[in-house]
Amino acid sequence: MFPFGSEISFHSKASYKYQDVLEHVWPLLTAERQKKIENVLPGRCFSNVLLMENIYDRGNISAVMRSAEAMGFSMVHMVELGEKFKESQRTTAGADKWVEVRKWKSTKECVQALKAQGKQIIVTHLAADSKPISEIDFSKPSALVLGNEKDGVSPEMIEAADHRVLIPMSGFVQSYNISVAGALCLYQMYLSRMQKLSKVGDLNFEQQEILKANYAVRTLDSSEDILKAKIDSYR
Repeated sequence: MFPFGSEISFHSKASYKYQDVLEHVWPLLTAERQKKIENVLPGRCFSNVLLMENIYDRGNISAVMRSAEAMGFSMVHMVELGEKFKESQRTTAGADKWVEVRKWKSTKECVQALKAQGKQIIVTHLAADSKPISEIDFSKPSALVLGNEKDGVSPEMIEAADHRVLIPMSGFVQSYNISVAGALCLYQMYLSRMQKLSKVGDLNFEQQEILKANYAVRTLDSSEDILKAKIDSYR
């Protein structure tokens, strides 16, 4: 479920071992940035992911990604079925820099890949047979699915779901804005893991070190030049 290998690749196709990044790039980060990354790493979670299916408003995508990142959920899947997207001035406030995104053109293909990883598919869906999201055990590997603003999740996604859930409401309206619904669902996933596991993060020491190296490269734009100068000259 962890999406990184022991080597870090750049757009130029060059790649370097994560140990080399930690030796030559990491020390160049400010002490404040190093401390921030080290504090974040133990809380990163890749076994539980967010899946957004055919979301129309880019602002909603940004808002939900920001909530996911804030709670430690570091992998986002997006199924894009060819609809026109509404642009937005809202941003992820830098969240996209720290969240891994994989895009799919097919709901079926995405679901098959996630189920092959052993994830339960949790679909938000307003229906008589849907259960409150608080009843879901998110200590298990899970994919939380949010659907299109207008039509919700697709029939194909509903059929593939292991659980169909809703957020209990007491007012006249039937649904939240998707950015709000996303934040509430993600918090429930966060809370479930904390209650059952006493933590959200799921990375072992080496995975944290690999992720630390990736974050260092994303922090320092000159990382590739530094590595070329330090490593390539000895090859």
